[in-house]
Amino acid sequence: MQIQEARNLRDIIDNKNSKKLPAIFVGHGSPMNAIENNEYSQNWRAIGDDLPPPKAVLVISAHWQTQGTKITAMPKPRTIHDFYGFPKELFDQQYPAPGSPQLAEEIMNSPGDYTILEDHRWGLDHGSWSVLLQMFPRADIPVLQLSLDVNLSPLQHFELAGELDSFREKGVLIIGSGNVVHNLGMAQWGQREPFDWAKEFDEKVKSLIDHRAFRSLIDYPRLGEAARLSVPTNEHYLPMIYILALTHNDEDLVYFNDRLDMGSISMRSFIIH
Repeated sequence: MQIQEARNLRDIIDNKNSKKLPAIFVGHGSPMNAIENNEYSQNWRAIGDDLPPPKAVLVISAHWQTQGTKITAMPKPRTIHDFYGFPKELFDQQYPAPGSPQLAEEIMNSPGDYTILEDHRWGLDHGSWSVLLQMFPRADIPVLQLSLDVNLSPLQHFELAGELDSFREKGVLIIGSGNVVHNLGMAQWGQREPFDWAKEFDEKVKSLIDHRAFRSLIDYPRLGEAARLSVPTNEHYLPMIYILALTHNDEDLVYFNDRLDMGSISMRSFIIH
């Protein structure tokens, strides 16, 4: 696997002739990235412009935790504004992408050791639509969300993710949306310099990815105090585990948005292709 760091994704990513769609881990950060024109949103738009149009998008978002693994199966998922304290302009945003009950059924019935249940109540939370609003602004591609089962261990999440791999060859773009480092309790708006522990853990994660030491990333509590501070709860970390599980030896990995914000939020993202 070739490791690259990207500043201009259009110059690096070329999948237009590939039969398998990429898999992407996105550090989504602040919901304001949905409407701001910044380096993060610009790279999201570049990805959307550069990739062949997917038949559907499946998002594993940090913001949907459930008892049991669930998948949205409604034809018209609602836009969920699961935050507070932001401008009205952000709350006014809608992402009216269709769902795909047929694809949801295919995923639920695919062979594997893990049960996936259909859901008709959730929708698209900001872990999904804040990114997709920039990536695919026309909202004309079916979008589904897969939940994070709070009863599964990180290893079990990794195994479940591996069962989704065949859908990449069926035109499904799989996106994990979270943050490598996510300690909101210690975040400071406007702070540009990261805490030492946040930088340490972000760089450690990158090094382990580069060396394909995925088992060490699954067993992240063993990575020390920096890991404890960076991952106080693991819902933002687990979406990365899903994308690592989809990584093949013959695929390239490109980093983008590799910065830390507010002292304790890593925006590090990568695309497997």
